[in-house]
Amino acid sequence: MSKVIAAAVEALEKRLPEGFPQVAKFVIHDEGAIIADPQGVRADDAETPADVTLSASRETFEGMLGGTVNPMSAYMTGKLKLDGPMGLAMQLGQALAK
Repeated sequence: MSKVIAAAVEALEKRLPEGFPQVAKFVIHDEGAIIADPQGVRADDAETPADVTLSASRETFEGMLGGTVNPMSAYMTGKLKLDGPMGLAMQLGQALAK
């Protein structure tokens, strides 16, 4: 597991201490993937099917976790890609903005 993924898992565990009610996947380009589901947050091999998947560069993802990048703005400018229902992605965006 890369240091970037390990740090992202740690940050997401703080924002999603009870996990996420559905299966959400975060794909960080050239680094790996993270799953958040009812069992918690963990690194993933990117093969796990998800209800919603958010994909972004390391810089964009770190900015979202650090509060310097708004997830909705990142999506609107094409820096964040979404695969799945917008409502579910918005729930994740609110968790990232904490």
